[in-house]
Amino acid sequence: MKSMDTPLLPLPRLFRLTALVAAGLIAACSGTPEQKSTAAPSPAKPEAAAAAAPAAPPPTLPYEDAVLSAANNLLSKAQLPPAEGAPPRYTVVIDPLIDGMTGAQSKATQAMGERIVKLIKEKYPQYEVLPFTAANVAKSPLVLVGTFTGVNKERKTVGPREAYRICLALADLKSGKLVSKGLAFAQTGAVDITPTPFFQDSPAWTEDPSTLGYIRTCQGTKAGDPINPLYVDRILAASMISEAIDAYAAGKYAEALNLYESALRVPFGNQFRVFSGIYLANWKLGRKEAATSAFGQLVDFGLDNKRVGVKFLFRPGTTAFLADRKLTEPYPIWLSQLATRAASKSSCLEITGHSSATGPEPMNERLSLLRAEFVKTRLDQYAPGLGKRTIANGVGSRETLVGNGRDDASDALDRRVEFKVIGC
Repeated sequence: MKSMDTPLLPLPRLFRLTALVAAGLIAACSGTPEQKSTAAPSPAKPEAAAAAAPAAPPPTLPYEDAVLSAANNLLSKAQLPPAEGAPPRYTVVIDPLIDGMTGAQSKATQAMGERIVKLIKEKYPQYEVLPFTAANVAKSPLVLVGTFTGVNKERKTVGPREAYRICLALADLKSGKLVSKGLAFAQTGAVDITPTPFFQDSPAWTEDPSTLGYIRTCQGTKAGDPINPLYVDRILAASMISEAIDAYAAGKYAEALNLYESALRVPFGNQFRVFSGIYLANWKLGRKEAATSAFGQLVDFGLDNKRVGVKFLFRPGTTAFLADRKLTEPYPIWLSQLATRAASKSSCLEITGHSSATGPEPMNERLSLLRAEFVKTRLDQYAPGLGKRTIANGVGSRETLVGNGRDDASDALDRRVEFKVIGC
């Protein structure tokens, strides 16, 4: 029988959204807000009731076709502001597309961005794509953002994912408003959602306001809506972080560290990605003391936001960490910082184990609980007395973020141990 949750590589940090009903998803990405009425419904004729029924969601398309469908709708229907020149030209930067649940970039989202750039060059001469850098963002260009989110057959972000929802938005920094939206659904075949290096190596995940702002700019909006303030306030820092992520992926760890530290100094630069990046770059450079401090800041950020999920990797079917020292070497640092930072706060913690959906759910729930209890015991060793303010819980696969059931590097966040701040 296949292992319940075979872990492979250390993975990304991420982001979680509330599951939306199918009609809500269409409204979110197409810009048709749902209307609710408190008045008692009046009798309706059969034909009227049929006319009021929600439209069927768009069909799922092959990945390449879905990307092109969403991008063509976005680019061809944009309500563009006046511009100089004959014909007018518009500069566009692309803030790298992300997973709509975890906030991570993947090989699939990276490929989407590259395909959109190619499409613009082939078909839309009115747009000029520039790199997503701080210097270009300062010129207040159009900004293209997008999410790629696994959904089930009802287009909800729960249970087994059977398709991917592509949601694109084009924002005008000068006016502060969205000028276009694009939506499509892609089939899952041959789609590689393995996280890119930075997100794959990131030790933890939390709900970061910067990522939330990005997702809310893309989802639940329509053309003419204002750009979400959580996003627009942080876009300068986001451009610097994007450059740092690229440097890390290229193995330029010293350069990445400088960029992350520079991002930390700009307004709204204190983002989870920054603390994670400073930790990773220092660890790669062998600066363990600095890495320890950065991981502590990462934990503080997560606990201040009420939850932080850490990617401890366990041997399949057990509560023992993997035997691979290269992967587990930093675990004592993680546990020590988690215990120390949690002990310094007056709140209580719920330590929750998670698993992927492989295997019988009762076994997944039991194993996830045992792993949470194992981590709780280890924390107690680092901070005696903390145990009185912590409880352990296991939810099995009920709260998956990725939900593809592959048990590989792409869904490691589904096997996280999460620390939630609760009332005592």
